[in-house]
Amino acid sequence: MEDDIRQRLKARQFDEAFELVLDCFKDKVFRLACSMLRDETQAEDTTQEVFLKIWKALRNYHAEATLSTWIYTITRNTCLTELKKRASHPTVSLDAPEMEPVADVLPSLRSIDRESGAEMDVETMLAELPEKYRLVVTLFYLEQKAYEEVAAMLGMPLGTVKTNLFRAKKELLRIAARRPLVAVLK
Repeated sequence: MEDDIRQRLKARQFDEAFELVLDCFKDKVFRLACSMLRDETQAEDTTQEVFLKIWKALRNYHAEATLSTWIYTITRNTCLTELKKRASHPTVSLDAPEMEPVADVLPSLRSIDRESGAEMDVETMLAELPEKYRLVVTLFYLEQKAYEEVAAMLGMPLGTVKTNLFRAKKELLRIAARRPLVAVLK
């Protein structure tokens, strides 16, 4: 797919190239944004912002890096900017312990629990990881990027990527061990 996009760019067919970029990368960009921001709504907004940036910069893409690395770098930087904005304007989640009295008063705000049976939800488990681990796991396992690509996308040494993956796996095992497995017999 990246070769098709590059051919369109060389032919200066920017609209067609952007359509291919959007088709190929929309889910990947969204997953990375979700992983970094930990908020699906903000990830949707950030994904739109990322593709707006890609649209504006596509004419200037000169293939110094692979297309996916270029797009992930834009995504990462946009998410980091969003996280800085969020840090300067903190909000309080209705799920926070100090908000329980408010949630009890407003029943429509109470979160709906899933069935009582515990389930292994990858997204929930990833959300419990520190960001540096969550990012490498998302890129390496979910986006199936090579170690070198993950290192380039995150701007970290290759050894750090491998170390973070190792530590992330250990942490995921700890998280999984804390969750009871309930067999449902019917």
